[in-house]
Amino acid sequence: MERICAIGATLVLCLTVILSTGTARAIEARGPFMQIGVSAPRPIGHRDFCRRNPDECRPIARRGRPTPVKLDPALVHAIAAINLSVNSSVKAESDEDLYGVEEYWTYPGKAGDCEDFALEKRRLLHEKAKIDYADLLLTVVRKTNGEGHAVLTLHTTDGDFILDNLNWRILPWHETPYAFLKRQSTADPGKWNRITNGRDVLVGAVKR
Repeated sequence: MERICAIGATLVLCLTVILSTGTARAIEARGPFMQIGVSAPRPIGHRDFCRRNPDECRPIARRGRPTPVKLDPALVHAIAAINLSVNSSVKAESDEDLYGVEEYWTYPGKAGDCEDFALEKRRLLHEKAKIDYADLLLTVVRKTNGEGHAVLTLHTTDGDFILDNLNWRILPWHETPYAFLKRQSTADPGKWNRITNGRDVLVGAVKR
């Protein structure tokens, strides 16, 4: 079974650098928003998480189509504070080390895997910053070394931004080093869709 995230005890920072005109063209081609395609299979870990937490994965009841969150200075500050707090307070450990299984998506205690960081940020941003779950989307990517990884996408009127346990900065999705594979549906958190413009890997990851 494919692993969604493989992390050692040492924190890895993914540093985004524009290295060439080819990279700049790749960013321009991606644009500020992910283009969402056909439905995709749910990650096995998320399927099991939904079975244990059905209220987290029911369709979102609302009138009309979901709209991206509009950012303001106060909200930006709250988002950055929550992102930094989770990254600082949770120790990165693999599911194998914590639970003895390859994949186990859950809210972390003192330690967790990449998807656990994303789940915790999603929960806190909804509860404390009052951001709709439709704008907080679990997302599966591939790192430059080929490993799977999970991050949280913040869907805003200014574009899609990434909250990542491997980076304290919140970056536009097209400035991250990842190939983007699939993410949660904005209308139904129990369903996933492919990302059609997310295959370009922009830069390498640097270990520190």
